[in-house]
Amino acid sequence: MFKKKNNKKGINHRKIFWTRTFSNFIRFIRRYTFLQFVINAVIIAAAVIGTFEGFEYIYKQSVITRQTAVVQNEAVLIAAEYSGYAGLHEADMAGMNDRLNSYSAMNQIRIRVIDLNYNVYADTYSTDTGKTIINSRVFDIFTSHKTNSVYDKKSGDIQAVTPVYNENGDFIAVLLADLDYTEIDSLFVNVNSQNNNIKVIIITICFVALLVSSRFLNKPVRRLTDIVANVNAGHTDERIPMKGYTEIREIAEDFNGIMDKANETDQSRAEFVSNVSHELKTPITSIKVLAESLNTQENVPIEVYQEFMQDIVSEIDRESKIIEDLLTLVRMDKTTASLNITSVNMNELLEMTLKRLKPIAQKKNIELLFESFRPVVAQIDEVKMTQVISNLVENAIKYNVDDGWVHVSLNADYQYFYIRVEDSGIGIPEESINKIFERFYRVDKARSRETGGTGLGLAIVRNIIIMHHGTIKVHSEENIGTTFTMRVPLNYVDTPQA
Repeated sequence: MFKKKNNKKGINHRKIFWTRTFSNFIRFIRRYTFLQFVINAVIIAAAVIGTFEGFEYIYKQSVITRQTAVVQNEAVLIAAEYSGYAGLHEADMAGMNDRLNSYSAMNQIRIRVIDLNYNVYADTYSTDTGKTIINSRVFDIFTSHKTNSVYDKKSGDIQAVTPVYNENGDFIAVLLADLDYTEIDSLFVNVNSQNNNIKVIIITICFVALLVSSRFLNKPVRRLTDIVANVNAGHTDERIPMKGYTEIREIAEDFNGIMDKANETDQSRAEFVSNVSHELKTPITSIKVLAESLNTQENVPIEVYQEFMQDIVSEIDRESKIIEDLLTLVRMDKTTASLNITSVNMNELLEMTLKRLKPIAQKKNIELLFESFRPVVAQIDEVKMTQVISNLVENAIKYNVDDGWVHVSLNADYQYFYIRVEDSGIGIPEESINKIFERFYRVDKARSRETGGTGLGLAIVRNIIIMHHGTIKVHSEENIGTTFTMRVPLNYVDTPQA
């Protein structure tokens, strides 16, 4: 009993792998997009808060700077009023202290006058009058006689200190003006509370805008996810439209390319299986016909019997050749395929190979020429490279015209060696040049079977050259001839398979 596998038409493991891979990738994109949305929202919220706080700080500093300048100017102006008197006592007798109190009450500035003994001569708040003051800025004025002002963050006060001179220009005292900044701070608290409300509103707007834009940007991703799911369900002909923003277009291009290649691989595999079946069946059919002809005839003459048996042997040899080439391709397709690399004299290898093929050329009176430009030693698999040269030269002979020629040349540079096989044969149609290295592809199937070709020779040639990390190119014109040019590194470098 054979187990029957259930599989949807058009589905294979490679397609399933790629579609599942893309499905997981799209899910990651959606999760990443949501995460990015959250990060962006947090960044924008932080930016908004930071901007507001920056503006608040700048505004507060500008107000402090302005108020400090105002207090300093007021202190200088008040101190200048003492210049009309001989001393502090005379100014007091003239009502100076009353004017100081009035000014202090109107501008909410505390004014203290310190005499040369560091005693507070006058205090508009009356708390320090007669006391000795200890203040570093006051001490500095006694030595420098220069006005200065400062904002004290701890106390929240703005202090301005300036020297006081009498009518003779003598230094008689220091005037200390204090502005209580707590009321201004309370003003900023009110402003901050209003700003916080504005921040909440703006952050909310940002979140809503980001949410809307995220849904808008995710729409192509959702469409892409749906298409990938459909492909995974078996609709392998469906493709992602090449539209949307750049990332979606790039994903669509990659996905569509992978699915197109998967379809091409499926078609190639199906065609290969069909060709293998056909090629293996043809000799068997011929053998069956020949055998049945012998069985249905009585008293078959020995000459006819021998002729039929010879044909049967030829068909068996043909079947064996096809199987041998198929096994060669299978062995080279495996990732474990290896080469037996040795240093080989390419001049001698080509001479021996052409000498072995010379009898075939003589049957069609084809001139076989070999030209070597310099001695060449390369690291190659001698057996496989001999197979390459034999296939190319034998094809050049088989598909040539009578009395034609085949020219083989060998050349090299510091990195590669080059083998060129040129013939005067029937040529290859332009539409077939890109297909001749495909398995079982024949330009002229009838002629190929007449010459004994399996349609696998050039596929084997290409695989062997690729295994040597080389390249092969072909140029051909119908009824003029064909030229194959191969380039192979002189030194083989083994690259481990992934």
